[in-house]
Amino acid sequence: MADPIQSEVVFGSHPGSGLVAVSGVPAADGGFDMRLFIRQGDRLREERARFRPYLWLADAALAAGAVKAANIRTLDGDAPLRHLAEFDDWRTLQRAVTALREATDRTPTAPDAPYLLINDPVQQFLLATGRTFFKGLTPNDVRRMQMDIETYTEPGYEFSNAGRESDRIIAIGLADNTGWEEILSGAEMNERTLLERFVEVVHARDPDVIEGHNIFSFDWPYLIERARRHSVKLALGRDGSEPAVRPGRFVVGDRTLNYPRVDLVGRTVVDTYFLVQLYDLSDRSLPGFGLKEVARHFGFAADDRVYLDGSEIAEEWRRQPDRVLEYLRGDIRETRALADLLTPVYHAQAQILPFVYQDVCLRGNATKIDALMIREYFRRSRALPMPQTPRPFEGGYADIFFTGVARPVHHCDVRSLYPSIMLRDRIAPRSDDLGVFLTLLDYLRAFRLDAKRRARAASGADAVYLGALQSTFKILINSFYGYLGFGMARFNDFDAAERVASRGRQILRDLIEAIRRNGGEPIEIDTDGVYFIPPLNADGPALDYFRTVVSRSLPEGIEIEFDGQYEAMFSYKIKNYALLTADGEVLIKGAALKSRGLEPYQRDFLREAIALILRGEAEKLDGLAREYREKIERREWPIRRLAKTERLTEDPETYRRKVENTGRGRNAAYELALQSGRTYRAGDAISYYVIGDRKNVPIHTHARLLSDWDPAHRDENVAFYVARLEALAARLRAYARGEGDAEKETGDQKEMEL
Repeated sequence: MADPIQSEVVFGSHPGSGLVAVSGVPAADGGFDMRLFIRQGDRLREERARFRPYLWLADAALAAGAVKAANIRTLDGDAPLRHLAEFDDWRTLQRAVTALREATDRTPTAPDAPYLLINDPVQQFLLATGRTFFKGLTPNDVRRMQMDIETYTEPGYEFSNAGRESDRIIAIGLADNTGWEEILSGAEMNERTLLERFVEVVHARDPDVIEGHNIFSFDWPYLIERARRHSVKLALGRDGSEPAVRPGRFVVGDRTLNYPRVDLVGRTVVDTYFLVQLYDLSDRSLPGFGLKEVARHFGFAADDRVYLDGSEIAEEWRRQPDRVLEYLRGDIRETRALADLLTPVYHAQAQILPFVYQDVCLRGNATKIDALMIREYFRRSRALPMPQTPRPFEGGYADIFFTGVARPVHHCDVRSLYPSIMLRDRIAPRSDDLGVFLTLLDYLRAFRLDAKRRARAASGADAVYLGALQSTFKILINSFYGYLGFGMARFNDFDAAERVASRGRQILRDLIEAIRRNGGEPIEIDTDGVYFIPPLNADGPALDYFRTVVSRSLPEGIEIEFDGQYEAMFSYKIKNYALLTADGEVLIKGAALKSRGLEPYQRDFLREAIALILRGEAEKLDGLAREYREKIERREWPIRRLAKTERLTEDPETYRRKVENTGRGRNAAYELALQSGRTYRAGDAISYYVIGDRKNVPIHTHARLLSDWDPAHRDENVAFYVARLEALAARLRAYARGEGDAEKETGDQKEMEL
């Protein structure tokens, strides 16, 4: 796909294959070495490479008083950062950074700092050498182990906490991509022995990657704390070292998650909980991010799979430990299936990016583009620019033209709109005098379109994987436009970003007008795709003609693809809608309709009601609402179906001080934690329900712990839960009737103007 020059820009210049891990170590002579772990079939070998860390300087004169560098060389070009200072070891570089900070009054992260530091020795090494992970390896060539733990919870608490003496690990499930599985059971060994055996198995199987679902926030902290209590050394690194833990930050969309990052020497840790959120960022179809929800969504869940609620595990362990172990076996198998599906996308990116594999899975797209740009400038000894000062500019075009139900509905997609504009009009950062930006964009766009073409021809797991691959690379290449307008990007260019966005808005408005002019009716447009009602009787040749004339309305080099047809669409608000496919499947997209913050019964009602609306059975809504209301009034449901679960993000005592000192609003979960007399910590989850007999009650004063619920004396607030149901049902009835926006049916369509 790429010529030799383009291949070096995209894949890095180093030809070496099989790299699966890199760790930095001090050398005996005071220098700094890199340990390279290289896989060759079933064999793993280790190499050492001498590494001299470096930073960029705008003024070589800074070296005179601030930088004791081993070598300073002048780079080609006229950009400000024209000098590269190299050091014998990382400690010397850090001392130089301290001196530079004092001399310039600028931190290393300041965009206008007259020096540039990449504060990660491994990333520096990969960038400087042109090495990338997994070259020459398929996803199955890499040894990937999955792990999951089950834990015991002391009676009176709902969730297990490693800090409580009585809580403990009762089983560890392990599997890998060869099909091997092993369940370590606490029924056969005590917790200390369980942990020791876990370490032994990891070294015996010797994985390159350890995967799990939510392992950063739960499994790893739990394992580390329980090992500390038993004085067990978790010698899981390939050199026998223990896990290194430091604060991590994961950004997905508009959400930022802080988590404890775990690194192992010679291995990579990957959390599929983060990967499903990245998947949902583009697909927006997942009902939730929990393992069970995701497994059912993708069809991984076995028909005979054992399900246990977290609150049931302790009691079930006392009664039927084998049932808990079978539940864990289902978890580990679903984790393996999920990793098999989602990690190949990042395997492909790891062959391109100068990051360790864990960072490939976690870093934002603008950071990835920045690293690719800087790597090529380093390779060609070219000076680096200073970022432009951020300024506001008008962005992309998104709009909704009505809410309600439309049938039938088609979708068209402008193929890589912003990348196409940039490539067609040769729009690139002014500071990129080597032309790296468009070289990267051209290759990655071709890669994505090829994956999309192959996805249409594939079926089953291959189709899902290729769909995920093209979606991920679509986000990456579309991020080239966002990179232009990102304040921290080394090669940003706000004028260029403005030109791309302006041209994109005009093209999309022309597309909307072409659809309308030829008899179609737009429903929603989002960046580069349009849902619309086709012209009346537009099928066969008439539909082909409609598509042809709409396609011809776009400029040369901008291509449109008609890639979806649906029986109906429920348009709720922008980027939130549901679709009914030809085979009767309901696809719900957008956070508002998935409503993870609602109680379980509301989420269930929402899904069932939307399905009725889409299938043209809105008259059954009243019956569905009546059925739910009667279940609540007769108190027939398990209380968990009405309860809400919230995770504490800070210690309850911290919350209490904030309420007293700052007037912060009260929260039911924290109030219950404080009243319980138990020791709750940040990270604990609390499930609660609402009591009383009136529909309008302050929740924080009427909440009760789920664990305190007495099935013999049910006290849930029927009026409260019925009122919430009826409010939701009323909104859905209004949409079903087309109130506010008339329902768009085939009979409302216009003849296509031929």
